[in-house]
Amino acid sequence: MLTGASEDEDLVDGLGLGADDYLAKPFAFAVLVARIGALARRAHPRIPPVLEHGDIVLDTAKRSAQRAGRPIALRPKEFGVLELLLAAQGRVVSAEELLERVWDEAADPFTGTVKITISRLRAKLGEPPVIQTVAKAGYRI
Repeated sequence: MLTGASEDEDLVDGLGLGADDYLAKPFAFAVLVARIGALARRAHPRIPPVLEHGDIVLDTAKRSAQRAGRPIALRPKEFGVLELLLAAQGRVVSAEELLERVWDEAADPFTGTVKITISRLRAKLGEPPVIQTVAKAGYRI
């Protein structure tokens, strides 16, 4: 929240109404930029350079994937989906979140793009299957 109201009561009210941060005028532009950066880091925690689950290894720096020591050739979107699912560490990731974080803002949310990419990724990862569909919620590894 960026406002001219600078009393403590105003700050408490603003945060109580759902603001993630509160900055009263006047303010230094560098402080605003730093606070936006801090909020962005909280929203999407850093992904470690190497993600592993069972026999799957994804090296985000080298943009390489392996399963049981065998290299897997992944398209950019397949790599992005696998990266996000591995980074979620068992948390269910919705199709909407995958679209938002792996595709660009022009992606049509009503297409089967995510399902098709998940299907291709499952085929490339092979047996036993590691990507689970959670009905009406999304996907997880």
